[in-house]
Amino acid sequence: MIATVRLDSELEEILNSVAKKFHKKKSDVIREAISFYAKSLEKNQKTRLQLAMQKTKDSDFKEYKEFEDSLDDSL
Repeated sequence: MIATVRLDSELEEILNSVAKKFHKKKSDVIREAISFYAKSLEKNQKTRLQLAMQKTKDSDFKEYKEFEDSLDDSL
């Protein structure tokens, strides 16, 4: 697939600098950047899901403990 990307002068300068520094084609730098970005998004999504699951688990445990304590009080 061929894609055209429009860059402002600042991004163009950054792209040229990175490509020159690492001796890579600009298209290779762009492909690697897209891949890195996609992996970063996936990792962030997994982290957010894990945090939500832990929050739910903690909340459920707290509710369980309160219920257990109320049972102990009535005995």
